Amino acid sequence: MLFMRRHPLISRLRRTLLVSAFALCASPAPATEIELPSLGDASSAAVSPVVERKLGSAWLRMFRGQVKTVEDALLQDYLEQVVFDLATHSQLSDARLNVVIVDNETLNAFAVPGGVVGLNNGLLLSAQHEDELASVIAHELAHLSQRHYARSVEEAKRNAVPNAIILLSSLVLAATAGGGSQSSMAAIAAGQSAIQQQQLRFSRDNEREADRLGMLTLVDAGYDPNGMPRMFSRMLESMRYNTRRPPEFLLSHPVTESRVADSKNRARNHPQDGKQDSADFSFMQARVRLGFEETPGYAIKRFRAEIARDEGLSPGNRYGLVLALTRTSEFEEARRELAPLLRHYSSNIPVLIAAAELDLASGHIGDAVDRLQKQLALNPGNHPLTMLYADALLRAGKPKDAEKLLAEHAEQHPGDPQVWYALAETHGLAGSILDVHRARAEYFILNGALDQAEKQLGYALNLAREDFHASAGIQARITDIRDMRQEMKDL
Repeated sequence: MLFMRRHPLISRLRRTLLVSAFALCASPAPATEIELPSLGDASSAAVSPVVERKLGSAWLRMFRGQVKTVEDALLQDYLEQVVFDLATHSQLSDARLNVVIVDNETLNAFAVPGGVVGLNNGLLLSAQHEDELASVIAHELAHLSQRHYARSVEEAKRNAVPNAIILLSSLVLAATAGGGSQSSMAAIAAGQSAIQQQQLRFSRDNEREADRLGMLTLVDAGYDPNGMPRMFSRMLESMRYNTRRPPEFLLSHPVTESRVADSKNRARNHPQDGKQDSADFSFMQARVRLGFEETPGYAIKRFRAEIARDEGLSPGNRYGLVLALTRTSEFEEARRELAPLLRHYSSNIPVLIAAAELDLASGHIGDAVDRLQKQLALNPGNHPLTMLYADALLRAGKPKDAEKLLAEHAEQHPGDPQVWYALAETHGLAGSILDVHRARAEYFILNGALDQAEKQLGYALNLAREDFHASAGIQARITDIRDMRQEMKDL
């Protein structure tokens, strides 16, 4: 079993944040609004794009090691498609993006310099339509395209505020399990309050710019422009009636009446025939809802009630019911509910995967293998199909076939920790022990556990003594890890 431990950089960042926050608070200011980082301008020389990319890569490794992320290949694939489609219609000059999905039911999204886009899966519960989800993502892409982070650093240099480390630390601490402690939250609020007083107007300007450019991206990608004001209105209502601490996104992107009004005015200037929803959005929303239910049994009751309420018009509710029934081993009923979805969405990958998952759960391994093999022939390289097909091959007693499939897939998805995790397990079942350690090392690298990664490569090196080519590759990767460790120390 693979596991992670707390990365030592977090402790250093926490200490840095606390010290910086107390130093900055020499000029006390009320924290009427807490601003998390906005992220850059192409004309700024404060932080080069190359440095931003290194910073983003190091930050993502650190973040993954501290935060529970989603391991659903289907949801990952869906959100990546939405993000990348929007990115092609944005002002991003470098569309090399990493999408990380946080397993948290609150509304939150963020962008980190270097092309990291973070989304809570709870965002799909806050958005009622796909255009609303897309509007949040388009806004974050605008922060990246305009390099607001670099601009915030340039602004801060005049005031000697070290907000690069403070703001990045704040994001990490706010998203970790321990980030809700009083000391952590006090440090975040204190540091941000001091920064906020010195650049409040600058941050608000960034937000307005991201709203304006985000709207253009939304429309160019074919979405209904009204998705943005609808989402803003829903956020504003959430702020009004939320007696507890508001979601992090609403602290980092304060929504006001004027901001809602501005977005409505912008929407009126664009064609009103954009798409509002998709079947895939309703399917992914159902997957997220099921994941947050206390038990699959409760989910079955909820989905049945929703189907009765909307008279079966939403395919997502029926899809969610199929998944929940599969989990409770009510296979015959699951097949009855799945039948109309297969008729109406015969080529839809989420529906076909639901069918394959039902086959696997009910012991029809051969049917699942055949179904997935056929779909991969039609959709070569598809991520969720490939991951489930590898699982089906393992259950069918074909570890070597699964190993070959995942090894090729890892070459196409080198930045996905779950691919390397699955590959490591598959190497073990196939008896390829040297490759187990190498795949584990890649998994640990992507999760910021560099010491664990180097240890795995040490085991691999011992096994590869007679193989010069393999030994050279392992030694090179150990050097890479040491360089990564130095980069993280230099942050």
